[in-house]
This record gives sequence, C-alpha cells and structure tokens, in this order.
Amino acid sequence: MTPPDPSPAGTPKRVFIVDDHPMVREHLALLIEQQPDMRVCGEAVDLARALEGIGLTRPDIAIIDISLSSSNGLDLIKEIKSREWSVPILVLSMHEDGLYAERALRAGALGYINKQESSKNILMAIRRVIDGQIHVSPEISDILLKRAISGTMTTDISPVASLADRELDVFLLIGRGLSTRKIAESLGLSIKTVETYRGRIKEKLLIADGVQLMRRAMQWVEEYDARDRG
Repeated sequence: MTPPDPSPAGTPKRVFIVDDHPMVREHLALLIEQQPDMRVCGEAVDLARALEGIGLTRPDIAIIDISLSSSNGLDLIKEIKSREWSVPILVLSMHEDGLYAERALRAGALGYINKQESSKNILMAIRRVIDGQIHVSPEISDILLKRAISGTMTTDISPVASLADRELDVFLLIGRGLSTRKIAESLGLSIKTVETYRGRIKEKLLIADGVQLMRRAMQWVEEYDARDRG
C-alpha cells in the first residue's frame, strides 16, 4: 500500500497519536477533531504499532508520549528519524524538568509540551510543529538555555542527566521497584544486557553496590514524580 502524500493546502492536517493511556488519547482526539484544520488519522499504544500506523498514514504530525506500553517514546522518535519519514514530532509528556525534553529534541522531535498545559497551548504547539517550528514551554526553554550557556553538565544539574537514554530507562524502572528480569521484559532486552546497564549506571553515579543503587533510584523517582505533580 502506497502511503498518502502530505495533506494538500486547505485540507485538514492529519494527526497520529501515540500514547498508552486510553483517556489521554480520547481527550486529545476529541480536542483535535473539534478543530476545522485537523483530523486524527490514527492511534497507537506502543512503538511497534506506532511505526506500522505512521508508515501507512504518513501523518502531518505525530504526537508521542515519552512513556509507552512496553516501549519508549525516545526510541520511537529515533526509529521514525532513521526511516527518513518527513513526519514532524511533538512530544506530549508528564515530565517537565528539561531532562526528557532535551533528549527528545536531540532525538529529532520539534516540540515538547506538558500534558497539563491548557488545550489552547497544546493546539498552538501542534500547529507550530506542523509548520516546522520548534516549540517548548517557556520553563523548559529557560532550562535548556541555561544549560547551553553554562555547558552541558554543571554542578546544579543532577548526575542522572549523564546517563544515556537506555541507562535512564533502566534507572527509572529500578526506582519503581522492578527486578532485573521484569526490566528486561519491559524494555525487550536480555537479562545480561540489563545487568550491563546496571553496571554502567553504578559507575557513572559512583554507586558501590546493588542495594545503594536501588536506594538511589527509588529516591530519584520519588523526587522526580513529586516535581511532575508539583
């Protein structure tokens, strides 16, 4: 099946939604369908189904969450970019401290916005990204600008920011109490590979053993979730 061409001028822009929460997809789809210049052309809950749907529909924009069912939004962004599909990407996430925003933009997304933003701001972000413009909230823009001015790593930035994307995934799941086997299943990795990531994390964060790693990860996740709620 030949994928459709980009929407001609004057026709509604096609939007593909990738999120593993049904209520989020439903709310976002309803918001988009109420706009005369947009329509939803597909939805997906994980990386595999997103790649299939986006490949078939070639939307004018893909809206992607960072946390997906059995996969990761950053991996999905990289996969889309590696296939050279001309699909602008907007990340719609609960994370608002700049850590994931920087990684998403570096992976190839054009925009990053928090799910708690108003409908007006979310629609503005969608339209700006469709037009090929970069869009982030003023708060994230300030964070990224300060990092750019002072250097990628400064004393006021958490050492966790030094972790690679997959290491951060593993660290996050350790902090949520998952065993090595469960982490491997969740990320589609071998147990040996997860153990390798655990070793790299301990080395980068100067952690001596597994108990200290678990304690550090759980503390970080608790603080991170508190920032998201706040």
